[in-house]
Amino acid sequence: MVMASGTLVSRVLGLVRTLLLAAAIGITGSVAADAYAVANKLPNVMFAVLAAGVLNSALVPQIVKSFQANRPRTVHRILTLGGVGILTATAVLTVTAGLWVRVYSDGWGPAQTALATAFALWCIPQLLFYGLYTLFGQVLNAREQFGPFMWAPAANNVVAIAGLAAFIVIFGPYVRDDNASVQAIVDEWTTGKILLVAAVATLGIAVQALVLIPAMIRGGYRWRWVWRGPQGELSTVAKVAGWALGAVLVEQVAVAFITRLATAASAAAPTDPAVAGVAAYDYALGIFLVPHSLVSISLMTVLFTQMSRHAALRHLDRLRDVMSDGVRMVGVFTMIAAVTMAVTAPHLVRVLAPTVTGESVEAVAWVLRVMAIGLVPLGASVMVKQAYFALEDGRTVFLIQIPMALAWLAVAYGIQAVTGPGWWVRGIALGLAATNTVAVLLRLWGLRRRLNGVDGRRILVTHAKALVAAAAAAAVGIVLMAISPRTWAQQGVDAIAVSGLLTVGIAGVMLVVYGVASRMLRIEEARTVVGAVTRRMRRVR
Repeated sequence: MVMASGTLVSRVLGLVRTLLLAAAIGITGSVAADAYAVANKLPNVMFAVLAAGVLNSALVPQIVKSFQANRPRTVHRILTLGGVGILTATAVLTVTAGLWVRVYSDGWGPAQTALATAFALWCIPQLLFYGLYTLFGQVLNAREQFGPFMWAPAANNVVAIAGLAAFIVIFGPYVRDDNASVQAIVDEWTTGKILLVAAVATLGIAVQALVLIPAMIRGGYRWRWVWRGPQGELSTVAKVAGWALGAVLVEQVAVAFITRLATAASAAAPTDPAVAGVAAYDYALGIFLVPHSLVSISLMTVLFTQMSRHAALRHLDRLRDVMSDGVRMVGVFTMIAAVTMAVTAPHLVRVLAPTVTGESVEAVAWVLRVMAIGLVPLGASVMVKQAYFALEDGRTVFLIQIPMALAWLAVAYGIQAVTGPGWWVRGIALGLAATNTVAVLLRLWGLRRRLNGVDGRRILVTHAKALVAAAAAAAVGIVLMAISPRTWAQQGVDAIAVSGLLTVGIAGVMLVVYGVASRMLRIEEARTVVGAVTRRMRRVR
């Protein structure tokens, strides 16, 4: 509950931040929005390639083992090597910002490329602070101090919100000009504008990392510089990290191609608000990931520590049970979240992007609807992947990543081949659902022999029941959407207010239908989640 509440607050603030970003630079038909989307994607991609796979896959088990064996010196060394490595990588990648912008874009002229490069020079340093945030957070998680890690992003969003609010006050909101050339639009972006959007975003990530230091000190951990250690001390880290790095590299190669496809869509119609580009995809993805972050990631963080402990003690039956519990509980939640998002998407996007045109709302809503198909497999695949990392098996994760990447690219580029630019980003969203489906199927199949089964029958039964309940909720929601006014196509305070009420009302009715159906179908995982929440609320009172 502490973790989920922290994630909820940070995600709500993140949505406010996204709302202000749309007001400041637009979403679809905006040269600056697409340029910033690519620039701000670079540190996330680089962090995934250079650090995220290594840190999350290899270091958590090692940090847990080190604390259990009372060897804090090993943790000091991990933080020393990790911090220095990420600092070095950040410096090199920042200097080569222009190269990376060209790699991740397709069809842009020199003016838009130059604007994206200017953004990237301020955004790429986020890589250093993402790395420190993850290193510090894994120390806290290993010591079961889960709250600060989940609450820290709220501080990041507060800083970013302040910067974007200042931008709108000083320079005014985004106004689309159909007659302006790309060069003329780029010329309007002064250094002050770039700093308030990109540099303040990096400052927010820095705050997110640094606020964890007091929490580590309060928990009894104080870092010391340790560069060397006994021979072979981190050999397991290197082995697992190498495979994990390979898996993430395969994934990010696919991301590079996907990003190029999204930029090509917007380049084909640079000022057409009905055509979704990379900024629209990121906007929809930000909404899509809210339920995943709220429940799936919070639950995964706790259960991964438990799985790592069971793996260290070779209690594989308990590891299997923890993984199964996680997959089933996440599935019950993400099933209703997915159908609710898909049904209410236009009203939801209107509320979260109040300043854009109805055409932009439609474009983002369609991407979100298609993306929602993959929410359930995303939660399950991430949970199952943690079992591999708990077992310190990065090789299988790497091998499975290859068909995952191929599935994403095949679907996305297949749709591009037979449709116009307006459908290309929807194809990317459908490919995302395909890659997560392939992931969960192959990962579960790969664990069957190692864990003496994966509790597949219970997982399938729970998801089948949840699907039936969600279908009933979706049917009711679709009827309500059909008879409700199309206020998402309008602008103004009244339209936003009505869309907000309709979103809450329709989602609430769907949740009630889902709850009743879950009770009739005896979905025990739903009772478990509700019971845990109500017990905690009683304690708080």
